[in-house]
Amino acid sequence: MTTTMEYHNPVLLKESVDGLNIKPDGIYVDVTFGGGGHSREILSRLGPEGKLFAFDQDQDALANAIDDDRFVLINENFRFLKRFLRFYGAKNVDGILGDLGVSSHQFDVPERGFSTRFDAELDMRMNQKSDLNAYKVVNEYDDANLKRVFYDYGELKNAPALARTIVEARETHPIKTTDELKEVLAKYLPEKVRNKVLAQIYQAIRIEVNQEMDVLKEFLEQSLEILKPEGRLSVISYHSLEDRLVKRFIKNGMFEGEPERDFFGNFSVPFKSVGKLIIPNAAEIKLNNRARSAKLRIAEKK
Repeated sequence: MTTTMEYHNPVLLKESVDGLNIKPDGIYVDVTFGGGGHSREILSRLGPEGKLFAFDQDQDALANAIDDDRFVLINENFRFLKRFLRFYGAKNVDGILGDLGVSSHQFDVPERGFSTRFDAELDMRMNQKSDLNAYKVVNEYDDANLKRVFYDYGELKNAPALARTIVEARETHPIKTTDELKEVLAKYLPEKVRNKVLAQIYQAIRIEVNQEMDVLKEFLEQSLEILKPEGRLSVISYHSLEDRLVKRFIKNGMFEGEPERDFFGNFSVPFKSVGKLIIPNAAEIKLNNRARSAKLRIAEKK
C-alpha cells in the first residue's frame, strides 16, 4: 500500500494551511486532494462543527480517502467546484486551498507518461477517463496547433521547428511512446540542456491534455463567487504560467485588462493579498526536490 507521504509529499504544508486562517467551525475546500496531506492538516485544525470538501479527478487518489464525518471527497475536476459544492449544500465557504500541478504519485507511476525518466505510452491524463491524451496531441494535432502548444505552454522559442519535426516524423508511423517522442526530437535535445528542454516539452503537452490553464481560470473565477467575505484563498503553483495567472487574478480580479476605478479613482478589486510570496526553504527543497519551483500566494476576499 502506498502511504500518503509516498503518494504525494505535500509542499509548503504548514504555510499554505496557515494561510487559510482556519476557524474551527468553518467550511473549507482542498481542490487538489492527492495523497491527502493538506486535507489532513486542515482537518486537524477543525472542530466537530467544521467541514472539509476535497476534489480530485484522479481515480488513484480515492485510495487515500479520509474516514472522517467532517470530510467529503469528490472525484471530479475542480473546474466544477461551484456545481458540486452546491450539490452538497455548501453555497459559501471560508477558505480554499489549491496545490496545482502533477502529484508525486502521477510522476512516479511510469505508465502514466508524466515523467521524463521513464519510457511509457503517450498518456499524461490526470483524469484517466478523459478522451484527450498525449498520443492524440502528438499524432493528431496539425502543425499550427502543435506550435501553439509548445509556444504557449512550454515557452519554447523553437516551437515551429518542434511542431514541423513531429508532423514530418509521424507521416512514416505514429509516435506511440515517450521514448519515440524523444528520439524524434533528439536534435533539439543537446546533452547540456536536455532535461530542461524535455521538461518544457512534457509540460506543454501535459497542460494541453489536461486543459490546465482553462481549468485554473475557471477555478479562480468560481473561488471569488463562493468565498465568504474575509474568506481565504491559498494557492501553490509550480511554473510561471500558473503563477502569473494567480498573481494577476489576486491583484486585479481578472486575467487581462485593468479593473474599474471607483468614484475616487481607486481601483475596485475583490481580493487583498495576504503577506508576501512564500517559497520553500532550503531544508524543504532538500527533502523534496519537487518543492524547488513552488510559489505560494495567499489572498483574502474583501
